[in-house]
Amino acid sequence: MGFFSTVLGFFGFGVGVTLGLVIGYYLFIYFQPTDVKHPVIRPLVELDTKSLESMLPEIPHWVKNPDFDRIDWLNKFVETMWPYLDKAICKTAKEIAKPIIAENTAKYNIDSVEFETLTLGSLPPTFQGMKVYTTDEQELIMEPSIKWAGNPNITVVVKAYGLKATVQVIDLQVFAIPRITLKPLVPSFPCFAKILVSLMEKPHVDFGLKLLGADLMAIPGLYVFVQEIIKTQVANMYLWPKVLEVQIMDPTKAQKKPVGILHVNVVRAVKLTKKDLMGKSDPYVKLKLTEDKLPSKKTSVKRSNLNPEWNEEFKLVVKDPESQALELTVYDWEQVGKHDRMGMNVIPLKDLTPDETKSLTLNLLKNMDANDPTNEKFRGQLTVDVTYKPFKEGDSDVDASDESGIIEKAPDGTPEGGGLLVVIVHEAQDVEGKHHTNPYVRILFRGEEKKTKHIKKNRDPRWEEEFQFVCEEPPTNEKMQLEVISRPSSIGIHSKENLGYVVISLADVINNRRINEKYHLIDSKNGRIQLELQWRTS
Repeated sequence: MGFFSTVLGFFGFGVGVTLGLVIGYYLFIYFQPTDVKHPVIRPLVELDTKSLESMLPEIPHWVKNPDFDRIDWLNKFVETMWPYLDKAICKTAKEIAKPIIAENTAKYNIDSVEFETLTLGSLPPTFQGMKVYTTDEQELIMEPSIKWAGNPNITVVVKAYGLKATVQVIDLQVFAIPRITLKPLVPSFPCFAKILVSLMEKPHVDFGLKLLGADLMAIPGLYVFVQEIIKTQVANMYLWPKVLEVQIMDPTKAQKKPVGILHVNVVRAVKLTKKDLMGKSDPYVKLKLTEDKLPSKKTSVKRSNLNPEWNEEFKLVVKDPESQALELTVYDWEQVGKHDRMGMNVIPLKDLTPDETKSLTLNLLKNMDANDPTNEKFRGQLTVDVTYKPFKEGDSDVDASDESGIIEKAPDGTPEGGGLLVVIVHEAQDVEGKHHTNPYVRILFRGEEKKTKHIKKNRDPRWEEEFQFVCEEPPTNEKMQLEVISRPSSIGIHSKENLGYVVISLADVINNRRINEKYHLIDSKNGRIQLELQWRTS
């Protein structure tokens, strides 16, 4: 009987499975459910509020506010770097907290306060978006929207009066929109001197606080009270316009501020070589400091003279006497074509004794290559008197300042009652010539003319060049004209083109000490030029 029962059970199972598969396949093929619909795909703009909320329970700033940029790449970067950032931030926090704890433990008779554990957890903050502002100043402004729902483990052990208490911070949440300003921007790595941080609105801070194993935030009324205290205290310290300033480098060293004045008297030259066909030359001297973007200064031209005497004095602003040198070059002036170089030499400033006049007679060389055999040829001599006068302590201090920049004092030798008018040509935008666009700026003031370098084929040129005018008295009722001119790339049928000009009344500069503005160019369709003018007094 057992055998027959087993056989019949086996065949019954096989028949049942086979019959079930056949019936199931038949029902699947021939009976379709009536309550299933195909999904409808529609653009987000056509969805109602409830649908959007179900799909996006938290809409990021870059969706709600078009001026916020999406920065998923930064979130990915922070996520990858978070284990290392966690350790670095915690180490820095301990170093910052150490002197603060030491000061307060003595004040309140506390034996010790120590971090038992300090970690920010495994969940990094996320950036919901970022706004970036551009200004006419040397700064970069960013406003990131930061949200952090972290799982930190911060345990502090407090010992006092023979007792020990353990306080633990858990489940921290921080929502904030800080304003981060990098200023001033400087040409030395990391390219900014300070970081300024402020909050644009009161932050949201939520956390759990355990004392002796019990959550204090569960006490009725305490949670709201603590929230308001934190918001008020943080707002008092960092809510805009109050800022947290972090010094990265000394801006005066990064920007190489002036440290002295070099007085140069070009006395004479003797036994110069003949360059003209008539056996004479028309020499003049160009002088400048190395590592300086300012245009070279020039003496007058002495016609048909191989032993010229000038006795002309010049002042040059020194920024680094250890590395800079005075470069002197004698040229033969030509009516047409390029001026011929007759010879040159340099005087390292580190070889000069401060406040001591040194008279030097220099042999003119073809170039400054000591191994060049052509330098053995005699090309004449140049005699100059040089005096390096470093600023005395306090001479280079800041005279006036505001939020956007600083104004230095005028150097020694500035006429009393007068001052130094400084013009900084930053950039131009949307300048365009009819046949060519190779712009440079010409500055006209009191009959004196100065020029920037010309930039080839550029409608948005950036010069960042500084020019100085010594004034016997404040030019309150005077004006300065600046012209943007394009010169042809080579000799051809086209001549120079005027791309626009601007006339600036200097009364505002004298009264405000500094202006930094963009001006619309006259006789230009859309052209603009950014200029900074400073009035420095001694």
